[in-house]
Amino acid sequence: MIPDDDTTRFDWIAATLYTAVLSDSCDQLGCRNQALGPEIRPVDEDRLLVGRAKSVLWSDMYHIPDNPYEGEIRAVDSIRPGDIVVMATGASTRNAPWGELMSTACVRRGGRGAVTDGLIRDVRRIRALGLPVFAAGYKPVDSRGRGQVVGFDVPVEISGVRIEPGDLIVGDLDGVVVVPRALEQQVLELAAHKVTAENHTREELEQGALLADVYAKYGVL
Repeated sequence: MIPDDDTTRFDWIAATLYTAVLSDSCDQLGCRNQALGPEIRPVDEDRLLVGRAKSVLWSDMYHIPDNPYEGEIRAVDSIRPGDIVVMATGASTRNAPWGELMSTACVRRGGRGAVTDGLIRDVRRIRALGLPVFAAGYKPVDSRGRGQVVGFDVPVEISGVRIEPGDLIVGDLDGVVVVPRALEQQVLELAAHKVTAENHTREELEQGALLADVYAKYGVL
């Protein structure tokens, strides 16, 4: 049984599923563009990212406003338990909008991680916190005068993947997958079934069975 409440569901997903099988299940339902770009990598390869999208939309800027951190402070202070902060920057390399202090605030507010198509900083301290963070790279610069939050809890796009607030976000060493909330239950059911079939396939292959025979039996690769 797939748990109903989010906390138990997230733990079940982390223990049972993985991004490849979730991507395959999205494919099966006709959503064939749910994996973020290969440049978005985990800060700590042993950390799993599972939670609900808390979207934050960034824009590059080229002057220092009166309140340069206003938008990001409001966004971070609105994090709720179970949230994954999804920072869409348009793949900007100008700004590093996520670092140690925002990670600390995220942890204390019950957030479960962050993902961005942009850059981050304070990597050693983020690793020490144990917060799962996925990013496109590192750069030791401040957001002040380089970027600003122009909205949060709004639809955003990363790597051509549309992300709605509340969508399921799962990340591991293979990358990050976005599961649309409207399809979540179907995707999880298909993924659980596929994991079982893959386990049987692996067992029989280890015993020397031919791949063609095992595929004909279980229908998975």
